[in-house]
Amino acid sequence: MAKQFPALDERHLDFIARQHIVFTASAAEGTRINLSPRGTDTFRVIDPTTVVYLDRTGSGNETAAHLRADGRLTVMFCAFEGAPTILRLYGHGEVLARGSEAYSGLLSDVFDGCEPPGARQMVRLTIDLVQTSCGFGVPVFDYREERPALDRWAEAKTEAELDAYRRQKNARSMDGLPTGLFADEDVAG
Repeated sequence: MAKQFPALDERHLDFIARQHIVFTASAAEGTRINLSPRGTDTFRVIDPTTVVYLDRTGSGNETAAHLRADGRLTVMFCAFEGAPTILRLYGHGEVLARGSEAYSGLLSDVFDGCEPPGARQMVRLTIDLVQTSCGFGVPVFDYREERPALDRWAEAKTEAELDAYRRQKNARSMDGLPTGLFADEDVAG
């Protein structure tokens, strides 16, 4: 049976701390729904109604485009080991540009100043609803380890090469929406 809460409580925080994967879902009118799995190593709880994750360069930037156009974001955790549980965080997301004052402050305050290779932006979610459900249908898996591939890929590139890749792959969504990653993208697109 699903239960709803206005904010994260201690049980939710304990559950989040034990997870190794988080999923984000976003969409804007007329676009495909984007659902992305992410490791929890760059996910942080700021307070009971705010979470943030440090987003790394990838093959697309759908979430940024959707948040710019619509703002809705859902974050989901589900237990693959232990008691079956699903935890969803619903709310309004915003992208914090790399190098911005908000990004730099959070990098210092909640990420101990550590920026992983290929860092692209941060995504902050202001939560308006927390929902738990049973998760009885989620299979049990054993966690082995993090994959080093993304770090290796980013470490093998110069900052200029990462910028060129982002300009090619991350400036617009697959549906053509601008992501806001570059100030000049609306003119170039």
